[in-house]
Amino acid sequence: MPFSAQPPASGERYALSASLDNARHLFSLLRAVHFQDHATCFATASGLRVTVEDAKCIQANAFIQAEIFQEFVVQEESVVFRISLSVLLDCLTIFGTSSLPGTSTALRMCYRGYGYPLMLFLEEGGVVTVCKINTQEPDELLDFDFCSTKVVNKIILQSEGLREAFAELDMSSEVLQITMSPDKPYFRLSTFGNAGSAHLDYPRDSDLMEAFHCNQTQTNRYKISLLKPSTKALALSSKVSIRTDAQGFLSLQYMIRNEDGQICFVEYYCCPDENITEAGL
Repeated sequence: MPFSAQPPASGERYALSASLDNARHLFSLLRAVHFQDHATCFATASGLRVTVEDAKCIQANAFIQAEIFQEFVVQEESVVFRISLSVLLDCLTIFGTSSLPGTSTALRMCYRGYGYPLMLFLEEGGVVTVCKINTQEPDELLDFDFCSTKVVNKIILQSEGLREAFAELDMSSEVLQITMSPDKPYFRLSTFGNAGSAHLDYPRDSDLMEAFHCNQTQTNRYKISLLKPSTKALALSSKVSIRTDAQGFLSLQYMIRNEDGQICFVEYYCCPDENITEAGL
């Protein structure tokens, strides 16, 4: 019987049960949001969302759609728990981070409900390891309320364009300034580091620009220390959607394609820097 098809033990009813033929898919996405030790997991019929926050200023979400899993069953309307993301990542790589050619680590994940641990059954080469990870009461999370009607400006950029920017700009700067405008410079990234100011412009007809929808000129600054964790997701992604609302809140949504060609998303929300000054704008 395939590992993913093995039934739960007799009489056990799980609030959440899911299986993956290759645990590395889940590991890669979770590592892309691993900048704090703990995460809150939300499971609904549509899939799994794993949320990490820091200082109520930045939030990251990894979305793993139900279709990515070979099996994904949620017995309740929603299942929510808090977990150590560091421990979960360690468990997912219990057989190591690189499998032998033609092999992969299969995963079955079970959660009985409030107060119970998350159980992981990992199998590789006929060897099965069982991990139990304690769960906790979930924290209340920020709601950035980034519905499409509140988005002022949005562009979709090939990820290599943003990777190029982070490589060329001066990361000794405390802030990254983002200008989005229906007119020139259209999309500008600026830093103000030890070596002086640096700017990188992308015209709206750039080969790297997939979509350009800017309604008004906005210039906002964001702490680079808050944005740096998102470079993990950027490294995995092929496209990135960059959105701002009227208050300058930033959404970076990364489209990530796994080894099997399936598409998942990692999204970062970031507050604008309140210490911004008019000088230099």
